[in-house]
Amino acid sequence: MCGEGDDKQQQILSKKQLLFQNIDYALDLYLIYVLTLSIIPGFLYENTGTHHQLGSWYPLVLIAMYNVWDLISRYIPVVECLKIKSRKGLMLAVLSRFLLIPAFYFTAKYGSQGWMIALVSFLGLTNGYLTVCVLTEAPKGYKGPEQNALGNLMVLFLLGGIFSGVALDWLWLIGSNKQF
Repeated sequence: MCGEGDDKQQQILSKKQLLFQNIDYALDLYLIYVLTLSIIPGFLYENTGTHHQLGSWYPLVLIAMYNVWDLISRYIPVVECLKIKSRKGLMLAVLSRFLLIPAFYFTAKYGSQGWMIALVSFLGLTNGYLTVCVLTEAPKGYKGPEQNALGNLMVLFLLGGIFSGVALDWLWLIGSNKQF
């Protein structure tokens, strides 16, 4: 016989309820990609400074370093003790990445190629690492259908961050051109 407890067990949260319960994770993903794509690739191709000896290879080296560290960092959370599991910790890490904006600006203006390569590597490292931490922590504690719906919501916010980041990438270009 089905009791009242069985009905509660069968009840699945709506997408709206899932979003409100996980808005911090959704914002984390959005902010990760807004920052990353507001810097890469446009800023690196246009504003990498003149203090380098790599010539036309310089932007390619920077993009390659970003991609290598992004790939490597996606495997760091496999080691449980290195994974950020705290919601507040994740949000703090994501928000602290915004300090990279002035760091990139001043490094492009005054720094050497080594500092720029280090910054780009750190951007790639944090991008991959934080993305995996958010996407693996968010669905914990939910049933299969809820995990799928939450995954779809997370991807929606990730895509929103990508779109917004690419749109904001133009701000670097507008700020660097005195023609406007």
